[in-house]
Amino acid sequence: MNSPRRDEIRVGEELPPLELPPITRTTLALFAGASGDHNPIHIDSDFARAAGMPDVFAHGMLPMAYLGRFLTQWVPQTQLRHFSVRFAAITPVGARLTCTGKIVEITQGGCEALARLKINVVDDQGEIKLAGEALVAQA
Repeated sequence: MNSPRRDEIRVGEELPPLELPPITRTTLALFAGASGDHNPIHIDSDFARAAGMPDVFAHGMLPMAYLGRFLTQWVPQTQLRHFSVRFAAITPVGARLTCTGKIVEITQGGCEALARLKINVVDDQGEIKLAGEALVAQA
């Protein structure tokens, strides 16, 4: 991975998007096992319907994990200083997600240059599933 240098980044620059395969029931089962979150609303269709949902849906932390991968494909994890999101909408089975990011500010934090990013996870209909920000140190 070649981390962008301080003189290579600009406010307004968009990061290369991360397009993901559709969310499947297998994805949800694997994420439940990896995260330890076995809430049946995410893996049991009958339970989800009894709770008033049309079907199971993704754990909120799954698209957040995708955002983490998106960020660390742009810069090494050691350069990540802050990462936060707001959960905006449920992610149903079959959704095709894309992680996007844009540099909105370059600032100084102590002895390092920092890039503030606006980050989102959107589905193929353009609906925002997660919205947030990240702060990364520049090499």
